[in-house]
Amino acid sequence: MRHIISILIENESGALSRVAGLFSARGYNIESLTVAPTQDPTLSRMTLVTTGNEEIVEQITKQLNKLIDVVKLIDISSATHIERELMMVKVRAVNGQREEIKRLTEIFRGSILDVTTATYVVEVTGEKSKLDAFLDAVGEEHIIEVVRSGATGITRGDKGLSV
Repeated sequence: MRHIISILIENESGALSRVAGLFSARGYNIESLTVAPTQDPTLSRMTLVTTGNEEIVEQITKQLNKLIDVVKLIDISSATHIERELMMVKVRAVNGQREEIKRLTEIFRGSILDVTTATYVVEVTGEKSKLDAFLDAVGEEHIIEVVRSGATGITRGDKGLSV
């Protein structure tokens, strides 16, 4: 099962490598990882996506809580949450493909960020399944390059991950 773990972590050098090292040492895979500062400049928020059964995720959270840099963490996939990922795709857009790419971009509520005589760079934001569906709709033969931010998320309601 896929889990999204949000971590408040000290904003210090080496903190990220300690978290990544923990996963590496125990053979756990990180599907995606995003890190950004919070409103408190001493803390960063890390959103980590991994897979495993409940026992494995419990082991991961226990090990993460032992790290000195970790202030607080929550598995947001066990609560109702909002999840988003940003993707930019450079696609071939020549002749009749230009209108088709524009139409698909509108359907997926994306934006065209850059236009050349032969390409578009399209930005799409949403859940992983929406981004995957956009790529399928465009077709592999038209895709030149794809960059994705990795998932980030927040729980719904009045509770939040804070100190």
